[in-house]
Amino acid sequence: MTLGPVEIVTIGFAHGRFDGSIMPELERLVASGTISIVDGVVVRKDAEDSVEILELEEATDDPAIAQLGAIVREIDGLLNDEDVEALIDELPVGAAAAVLCFEHTWVKPLRDAITAAGGELLDSVRVPGPVVQEVLDAIGAEA
Repeated sequence: MTLGPVEIVTIGFAHGRFDGSIMPELERLVASGTISIVDGVVVRKDAEDSVEILELEEATDDPAIAQLGAIVREIDGLLNDEDVEALIDELPVGAAAAVLCFEHTWVKPLRDAITAAGGELLDSVRVPGPVVQEVLDAIGAEA
């Protein structure tokens, strides 16, 4: 199985709870074939030395995390211990975060068409929305 482009997204929850309110949108994106979630973990930091790491494929009593785990197509090894440790170091006490590894499944038919035409996808760059807005604001200020 050949994956499409993969992106790791970290979603922070300042009040320490992933309550599942983003699930309808994630489920819609997966059901429509826009993305597949191929790996993920939820981290909670209750104190500087008290961290809970919840692997999405593991059984949990937390219904929101179980719901998220149900839509993950697990591929071992995409997220590693270093990814989680870096998140833990940056996560403030009392906060939680979900690290999700998305496959951009919408790109796969385009990638296949490019390959069939004798081409190859050479690069893909993601520019965060706030950066795009800063550029547009600067352009607007100059005009």
